[in-house]
Amino acid sequence: MLFYRAAVDVSRSTLNYVAAIVRRHCKAIGSSWRLLAPGRAALLVLVHLRKGETYPEVAAGFGVSTAMAWRYVQEVVMLLSARSPKRTQALRRAKKDGLGHLVLDSTLIRTDRVKTDRPYYSTKHRFHGVNIQVIAGPDGTILWTSGEMPGKTHDLTAARVWGILRELDKTGILTLADKAYQGSGAAVVLTPYKGKGKPAGQKQANRSHAKLRGPGERANAQLKSWRVLRRLRCSPCKAGHLVKAIAVLQNHRVAQAARG
Repeated sequence: MLFYRAAVDVSRSTLNYVAAIVRRHCKAIGSSWRLLAPGRAALLVLVHLRKGETYPEVAAGFGVSTAMAWRYVQEVVMLLSARSPKRTQALRRAKKDGLGHLVLDSTLIRTDRVKTDRPYYSTKHRFHGVNIQVIAGPDGTILWTSGEMPGKTHDLTAARVWGILRELDKTGILTLADKAYQGSGAAVVLTPYKGKGKPAGQKQANRSHAKLRGPGERANAQLKSWRVLRRLRCSPCKAGHLVKAIAVLQNHRVAQAARG
């Protein structure tokens, strides 16, 4: 096997943030010694998530076994996922911050195809994956992400299962969504007009709707800038925690960039 030096486009601040979480966790469980120090363990996890390198690749780069690399990643992902806000907390914070509107959207995280994965095949996208619901701010800030559902699940069905529509109605914040959410029954959820030959007023309303919704849909692009989400090699049932962990990291990066 050949080795080479490489870079990962993650800031020192993000590395320190993850390392501090690992350090506190080790102290809490009484783990006094590990093969990798918290900083190195955090870097291993960030390389895997940001660059999508496989466990054998990161294990070789950090001089640990593949099984140990897997354990480090699983541990940190769960620690980060636990820091992700609950849906009610996220919406209350959005209302407190006075956000003019929210954007509700979904993303399909591609998975490897296996024999038992028929429920995960999305006929819309024509590949296997898991459905993740995302609530974002007007500027694309990731406010909340759901757990995973099979890729064949309709977006409106997923939104109902996770109780998103009911919670949005309680909060009362205007929420823009695409045509997949038509018929939601939520008073605050606005979707575009469907059908051909629409009158000029409806066409203009759809253009305005898309213009407002577009920046919020950047949230999905931000999530998938972490290459591990471009194609999952793990069990689909782990996708929800993985997305939540990456949302925490991405929001931390954005916050640090805003502070200069």
